[in-house]
Amino acid sequence: MHKTVTASLVLASLAAAPAVASVFPETIEIEKIPGAKQHNIVFILTDDHRYDAMGFMDHPFMKTPHLDSIAAEGVHLENAFVTTALCSPSRASILTGLYTHKHRVIDNQREEPDDIVYFSQFLQKAGYNTALMGKWHMGEESDHPRAGFDHWMSFEGQGEYYPPYEGYTLNLNGGRIEQTGYITDMLNEHAVNWLKEQEGSDQPFMLYLSHKAVHANFTPAERHVGMYDGKVELPENHKPTDYGPNTPRWLRDQRNSWHGMDFPYHSEVDITTYYQNYAEAFASVDEGIGMVKETLKEMGVYEDTLIIYMGDNGFMFGEHGLIDKRVAYEPSIRVPMVMQWPSKVEGGQTVSEVVANIDIAPTFFEAAGLKTPDYMDGQSYIPLAQGKEIEWRDYFLYVYYWEKNFPQSPTVFSLRGDRYKYTTYYGLWDTDELYDLQEDPRETNNLIADPKYKAKIEEMQDALFEILSEAGGMDIPMNKPHGWERNKRYRVRGGEKAADFPEHMVLDKPERDNAH
Repeated sequence: MHKTVTASLVLASLAAAPAVASVFPETIEIEKIPGAKQHNIVFILTDDHRYDAMGFMDHPFMKTPHLDSIAAEGVHLENAFVTTALCSPSRASILTGLYTHKHRVIDNQREEPDDIVYFSQFLQKAGYNTALMGKWHMGEESDHPRAGFDHWMSFEGQGEYYPPYEGYTLNLNGGRIEQTGYITDMLNEHAVNWLKEQEGSDQPFMLYLSHKAVHANFTPAERHVGMYDGKVELPENHKPTDYGPNTPRWLRDQRNSWHGMDFPYHSEVDITTYYQNYAEAFASVDEGIGMVKETLKEMGVYEDTLIIYMGDNGFMFGEHGLIDKRVAYEPSIRVPMVMQWPSKVEGGQTVSEVVANIDIAPTFFEAAGLKTPDYMDGQSYIPLAQGKEIEWRDYFLYVYYWEKNFPQSPTVFSLRGDRYKYTTYYGLWDTDELYDLQEDPRETNNLIADPKYKAKIEEMQDALFEILSEAGGMDIPMNKPHGWERNKRYRVRGGEKAADFPEHMVLDKPERDNAH
């Protein structure tokens, strides 16, 4: 007798069977560094903050005095990157110390795997009092407390800058509290109050302050609206005439899309005003950094507390004709990262090595006097900040997996070194890319067809797939489509036509003359 197989049965069986073996440990086992002390940790994370949107980076109009003070008193990690420029995958890499293809959080729609393990669970077992306040965003409709946090305040999905209706609530330790005003202010105040509760305790603490800001739609606090009137300068952006002969087709086409300058978010939004709102929305984040630092001073733990600030991914305001993130270009994958630890790290330094979000958890482990578990991909960069000579990575792997919700962005695999970046795409008839970031920091001259770089391309391609092959990376993770699909184009701006093929892929005569 034949059994009828329905679509629901197939989906259920797929959901029940893991694609690859899990890399996460079944139990939390800590290994202490002999003689090491446990230090307090404060981690401040923002959303969509560009690597150059900081005052000390000579930004043309943004003022970030409190953020600047971390760099002045500590270290600027000038080449900091994320493994996937998308909220949930990036945050999962921060929390697990793993590349995206290992932790398997590949989009913003679903919750994290059941067997996932966070660095906070190790710190908690080592005796830390741990707290998360703000954006979690692994699961659009989920804000329940996660493992590893003694104190929890969060919201569903992206959250709201201001309460969208009377009675809108946040999750506080499994219960509900009303959002009483501007979310950045509320998170800052809650973080400061929690820190004050730790004063005098013998127990070390770890605060994970995770802001909604500066995610779209960018909304500044009312007191900051207009602070940059008449001062806004957009980053250098690429007009169609700037595209070189080897620019990918998908990139030219994406300009007229949800993530493109010609049809941004399927609207005619003024990008200059958009950028101003973005910059003004950061002002309250910067104020909060100052509040946290002042509180640590009042508690008497300032000198001995490790503070790290970073963004979860970058953001484009016109570069390559695009807005938003996801792609492998520098403004998308490069993030701001500064740290201070006055008792351990000399101030006013710059670290140039390529560091990433996968290095955050191992860095916290070292500050906590713990050895990093072997299964993690990252490593602590505290020795780099202390000027020590250590073995460090030659290349950094970037991945982004295609989402049906945003079909204009292909699956991306990219390898970024100190000088060169090689990018290839999966399931796409288009050109790969190679850029000399030293000579071409804006990534306008694709060297992929230049015979002088054949050996470099082969070297980076081999290294990319070697890293990717570890722990199931050659199996493309997929999720069932969820929600809406942003697949429209704008006719009045040439939306009915596709881009031409890159020049080096087009022949004037047959390549072979022996085909029969």
